[in-house]
Amino acid sequence: MGGTGRALLSLSYFSSTTRLPFSVLSIPKRFTLPKPLSPPNPPRVYLGVTVRPLCTTTTTATDEAIEPLKHSILLEKLRIRHLKDTAKTPQAKTLPKSVGGDDGGSKKEKKGITCTAASFYELGLSDEVMGALEEMSISVPTEIQSIGVPAVLGGKSVVLGSHTGSGKTLAYMLPLVQLLRRDEALYGMLMKPRRPRAVVLCPTRELSEQVFRVSKSISHHARFRSTMISGGGRLRPQEDSLNTPIDMVVGTPGRILQHIEDGNMVYGDIRYLVLDEADTMFDRGFGPDIRKFLGPLKNRASKSDGLGFQTVLVTATMTKGVQNLVDEEFQGIVHLRTSSLHKKIASARHDFIKLSGSENKLEALLQVLEPSLAKGNKVMVFCNTLNSSRAVDHFLDENQISTVNYHGEVPAEQRVENLKKFKTDDGDCPTLVCTDLAARGLDLDVDHVIMFDFPLNSIDYLHRTGRTARMGAKGKVTSLVSRKDQALASRIEEAIMKNESLESLTVDNVKRDIARSRINQQTAKNSKLVKVSNQTSKNKAAAPVKSSAVRGKPVPARKTSGTKAGKAFDVSKSKIKVTKPSKPVKSSSPSSSKGATSGGRKKAQSRKLGGAKFTSKLNVVGFRGRSSSSTKKQAF
Repeated sequence: MGGTGRALLSLSYFSSTTRLPFSVLSIPKRFTLPKPLSPPNPPRVYLGVTVRPLCTTTTTATDEAIEPLKHSILLEKLRIRHLKDTAKTPQAKTLPKSVGGDDGGSKKEKKGITCTAASFYELGLSDEVMGALEEMSISVPTEIQSIGVPAVLGGKSVVLGSHTGSGKTLAYMLPLVQLLRRDEALYGMLMKPRRPRAVVLCPTRELSEQVFRVSKSISHHARFRSTMISGGGRLRPQEDSLNTPIDMVVGTPGRILQHIEDGNMVYGDIRYLVLDEADTMFDRGFGPDIRKFLGPLKNRASKSDGLGFQTVLVTATMTKGVQNLVDEEFQGIVHLRTSSLHKKIASARHDFIKLSGSENKLEALLQVLEPSLAKGNKVMVFCNTLNSSRAVDHFLDENQISTVNYHGEVPAEQRVENLKKFKTDDGDCPTLVCTDLAARGLDLDVDHVIMFDFPLNSIDYLHRTGRTARMGAKGKVTSLVSRKDQALASRIEEAIMKNESLESLTVDNVKRDIARSRINQQTAKNSKLVKVSNQTSKNKAAAPVKSSAVRGKPVPARKTSGTKAGKAFDVSKSKIKVTKPSKPVKSSSPSSSKGATSGGRKKAQSRKLGGAKFTSKLNVVGFRGRSSSSTKKQAF
């Protein structure tokens, strides 16, 4: 029994060491042998598989001396093997230069960004920043934070791409605060009025407020000062905030440029620039403002003694067009992408309700919305246009469902107030009716997203679905699909089921693909018909040859005299001259009729043996031959 127990425990020991993650520092603790108890050999049962007790019937001093030696040799081998495996697979701290770059990148680069760190301490953050994380009750970094924090701390200009709700704000804000503190310690840089050292540009006021709140929560421990400057607010309070010593400015591009033109803010000390929601900035017309803001910074960096700057772009989607613009504007920037970019959120459920056209779309919305509200969920209803948003809001109000609006015609201050009503836990306004203005950058706790109008492309679909199932929470997405949107919805649904990328799916692309497939099908069908017709014509051409040559049936001679011959061949219209005989020939002569009959029979046989492709010119030539032969016979 002792030998059997030893063999079984040894097998479980080796299988566990090869399957479970191995840590060099934890080897001595994990594999420490328990001391034998008295009596020395009682039957023991161990639940864990990482500890292998010695189950022997007799224990001697020699065995006790040999067993630790065996274990030390085994542990040394396992340590060497673990170090080799660690060297083969790069950790989150060491990133290649082109990690997560273009689609044509190597597999090793894409594979290297899927690893996540076990804690923020592994990312090289300071104690001040770690204190802020502990206050926010955040202990484990996400995938984008694991690859973004070391890259920003290393001074690289990067593009951080990950799905919505993955923690991108902390991915750049944590290292940015630590860099500001490091510059103070190394270079003696201090806070100055109107001279920020870091600028964060956001496309909307709501996103600016969200980023500003995150910076304020970190500043309690890291001791730095930030301010918010965005459109929709009064200029005077913003001027006063800029006149105080500041480290960081968060705001919209237009309002920041206005303060720069008014002399309330200068470029002199800016070393760090962040573009949050960069795809939106370049898609929604912020390109000229961004270039205008970058101009002085690039001119300063181009000088020999000029101060350079580090750029961080953050995005939840990155189309090829936007990527080309980014690569042109920021030379040598590194693209860091997670494995979830342009893919569905794993914790969200996607439902597609296809309407045939006879149903009332508003009634279908009510049937989907009421059960969700009965469960106490917060729901966002997305519409494509302002008129559709107004119609939905009016219909829900008639059915005693309280809502708040969020679209372009709602003033900025009213939008902020509506978001506060929607976020409260009182349940007074659990439904937010909005357009795509609320699809990007808003950190909301939403349980259910309903698309009353289906989006026009897959990028908007990803941004809408990103309002729910954030940071690993569960969520639900329901789409009401009308007949005109079923082609795009089917493609998106198929990609979601296969966990494929939703990067370049639009209505126009789907229609183009459908038209191209139909053209290809029609072309293949036409070519098949041409082949069949050619084969049929060949068979018809070969059929007379086979019947006359193989079966040997007599071929009836053509009549060459009388009106029938004239009908068959119109000699007057042909260009060939027919010579008349020197003597008159009677058509009733038996010799002439016999000669004509035999000549016609030979000519008919030769025509059929030669194939069926004869023109009228050849027929005329045959007619001339028959007339000339009959003339010679009459002359003799």
